[in-house]
Amino acid sequence: MSDTLQKLMVVLNERKQAAPESSYVSSLYHAGTDKILKKLGEEATETIIAGKAEDKQQIIYEMADLWFHSMVLLAHNEIQVEAILAELERRFGLSGLEEKNNRGKS
Repeated sequence: MSDTLQKLMVVLNERKQAAPESSYVSSLYHAGTDKILKKLGEEATETIIAGKAEDKQQIIYEMADLWFHSMVLLAHNEIQVEAILAELERRFGLSGLEEKNNRGKS
């Protein structure tokens, strides 16, 4: 995993202990899962709009926001980024159609 993602996860986890008025991330944690999901949805929508416009700089900016808020959700649920990377690694080399058809069949 990149150093940037590792450092970000450390900061996101530290913010769980911060006062909500002192940190944007802490305010999200204190507002709860629904607020985090709302922000994630907003960032996904903004990423889609940037993609539709084919504006590369805006796609980068919005994708960074989307990744950031995705990582807030992971940290909120005490899920490490490595778990996501492991799942992507597991899927590597599988047909996307096959993987989708096999979800939940175990």
